[in-house]
Amino acid sequence: MTVVALDAFGGDFAPQATVDGAVRSAEAGMEVALVGDQTRLTVELERHKDVPSGLRIVHAPDAIGMGDTPSLDMRRRTGSSMFVGLDLIKRGEAEAFVSMGNTGAVLALSLIVLGKLPGVERPALAALIPSPTGEPTLVVDIGANAESRATHLVQWAALGTEYMRVVMGIEHPTVGLLNIGAEPSKGSPREIEVHEQLTASSLDFVGNVEGSDVLATDTTVIVTDGYTGNVALKLIEGSVSTILGGVRDATRDSLRARAGGLLMMPSLRALREAFDYRQYGGVPLIGVNGLVLVGHGRSDSIAVENAIRTAAEGAEHGAIEAMAAVVASGDVASEDSAT
Repeated sequence: MTVVALDAFGGDFAPQATVDGAVRSAEAGMEVALVGDQTRLTVELERHKDVPSGLRIVHAPDAIGMGDTPSLDMRRRTGSSMFVGLDLIKRGEAEAFVSMGNTGAVLALSLIVLGKLPGVERPALAALIPSPTGEPTLVVDIGANAESRATHLVQWAALGTEYMRVVMGIEHPTVGLLNIGAEPSKGSPREIEVHEQLTASSLDFVGNVEGSDVLATDTTVIVTDGYTGNVALKLIEGSVSTILGGVRDATRDSLRARAGGLLMMPSLRALREAFDYRQYGGVPLIGVNGLVLVGHGRSDSIAVENAIRTAAEGAEHGAIEAMAAVVASGDVASEDSAT
């Protein structure tokens, strides 16, 4: 049985939201290791009449806060729920780790505890967004690396392709490069180099994807640096929120508008759900030697449950093994993978 370790004290609404999400997951048949202070978690679990047998507490006396600054001191936080949860993977007692906590701390501790997959230069964060096909698009990197080399982006394209193939079940993933124009000659020297390397690789590279086409393309994986990816993702999230809010306000202007709003409600609800971060619960940290998902700080119990489910499915389908194999194949080998 696949065991998912959950950082019970990660997120704005922890431990209530994390405990509730863990209970829901265990009730659905999943195995969850709830990592955190045993006394406080025991009290939280008392709110539930029947605690499923698939849920167990792993004691961790320390918790890393959302405002803590990731640093070398993280090495000393061996009693934190993040460190203990990641260590469960290293010791073979869990197959995946989920945290709704401090993203920088999760990244730092993942590198400290698990390390990188052999041959990987840098790990990256990836987010799923809707596409016209109904199948999600993976955008990578979305914030783990503000500065990146061409080889980093090519590796992320390969890792993202395997994640979408294995975890999301997309048989023939395609890859696009986020750029300022469709032509191969567009962009900075790095983007031109990435384009050349992806073209020469065995990946199904379809070319550049402009910002205006991110939500309109049927490309499976869109690769970019973490700075650009983070700005693009937040721009999409903010725009969708503003537009839906404007439509909601407009349907209240008159009786006719209210009637129209009622007719539009199912479509608007479907659109809102398509962009709901809770749908998958968390984004994968690809490139580390273990399956790690990072959720939104304001995650509720539904998001926590979905993150646990996504992590369990990724582990069961062999996501880490598939990503390790594609790097080991040498087709997208890094410049310094031998170091």
